[in-house]
Amino acid sequence: MLRTLLSLILIFGTAAAQADQVLLPPDEFLRQTFGPTAPTPQTLWLDAATQRQLKTIFGHNYPQARLRYWRVPGKTAWILEDIGKEFPITAGFVVGKAALDSANVLIYRETRGDEIRYPTFLKQFAGAKLASDRLQPEVDGISGATLSVMAMQRMARAALTLDALAPP
Repeated sequence: MLRTLLSLILIFGTAAAQADQVLLPPDEFLRQTFGPTAPTPQTLWLDAATQRQLKTIFGHNYPQARLRYWRVPGKTAWILEDIGKEFPITAGFVVGKAALDSANVLIYRETRGDEIRYPTFLKQFAGAKLASDRLQPEVDGISGATLSVMAMQRMARAALTLDALAPP
């Protein structure tokens, strides 16, 4: 009985310690990007060719068959997820003229590495473009947050790639 109780405490204690950190709700990200009225979301189907491109970025197929994105002339917003060390990180990217306008961490679920949420890190993405499938300029890492930084870099590359594939 005591063993069962201790197991339950350990299981639920670990789950409670790993709560989602909602840093910027997706709806608020869209309001900040587009103002009080976000455009109607559009859908990009991730066909075999698109999945092949995403596989080169993420190392696996993206786990969805379609993605929603929001577009007004000159600006597109993407909300993407990637695994940091163990859990997904949800991030929002704004793309304009084949370059990133901004990057935001929306929901962070890892136990460490949340330094990627700070503006000093995120501002490095502004103006980044794809050059030979790499972000240019390069994004500096953060000691102790390497896997989270790499996830943000992959999602940024994916946002730029998807933006180029989305119909105008």
